[in-house]
Amino acid sequence: MHQLSVSDFFVHKFGFAVDHEVFNMQNIIEVNQISYNYPERSLLFDNLSLNVREGEWLALIGQNGSGKSTLARLIDGLLVLKSGAITVDGLSVNDENINEIRNRIGIVFQNPEDQFVGATVEDDVAFGLENRQVPREQMHEIVEKSLKSVGMWQFRERIPANLSGGQKQRVAIAGIIALHPKIIILDEATSMLDPQGRKDILQLVRDLKEDNHLTVISITHDIDEAAGADRVVILNQGQIIDENTPDGIFAKPQRLKQIGLDAPYPAKVIEALSRRGITSDKQYMNDEELIAWIKQLVSRM
Repeated sequence: MHQLSVSDFFVHKFGFAVDHEVFNMQNIIEVNQISYNYPERSLLFDNLSLNVREGEWLALIGQNGSGKSTLARLIDGLLVLKSGAITVDGLSVNDENINEIRNRIGIVFQNPEDQFVGATVEDDVAFGLENRQVPREQMHEIVEKSLKSVGMWQFRERIPANLSGGQKQRVAIAGIIALHPKIIILDEATSMLDPQGRKDILQLVRDLKEDNHLTVISITHDIDEAAGADRVVILNQGQIIDENTPDGIFAKPQRLKQIGLDAPYPAKVIEALSRRGITSDKQYMNDEELIAWIKQLVSRM
């Protein structure tokens, strides 16, 4: 009997190929058969399992109330499980390990002002380092490096509340980077930004991810943000209903619409063209690739 390779198995079973490097990555987060409910409410998660691979960008998408942010808070130990287990970088999420786990995870929230505690940008980035009793000379070096890495060093003496939305998110990210986490969770972190600000922040996180070998979990309603991930997981009423590459997820706009989600504009265009007999050999394209493909089509007419 012919034995399928790993890549051939995934093509045969799920319809998409798996990069060997991604497949061989170790899990940095393991969520094993967890159950959770808020007080006086029915179960949100019932035996939910999910792995996050080290070094990947995972996007969690779903309607409001689907459990995306709750899952992030369970991973960080901000909420307590009813049953099941979560491990982060080999450590069980429990009272004994909670401080060490939070040292390995940085969360960027929707409203960065919720994270600000310092009178100035520089003070705010230094706050976490002071809590860890980092020597003052070393602290100054880390703060400067962190602010420069997000393009905010020239604003170090400014009051955080007086910054623009995008600048506030950059400062919040600098405060996290200063603590050298292994994992960054973006909890709707770009939802209050304009399109250009959103694009800038996502590119910043992408660059920091590569430079610092980070794992990123993006909790988002922004489909374009999810389209730039390595893997997309759809949560619906506390259950994982689909998990695939962005190409595989967004190749089915009608299915997404049925569960109240949108699809990226290029995917909609490709689907509309396919109904008119014009097909593409790619399931998903970004705007630039879509425009280039359409120009090629027009040039052949």
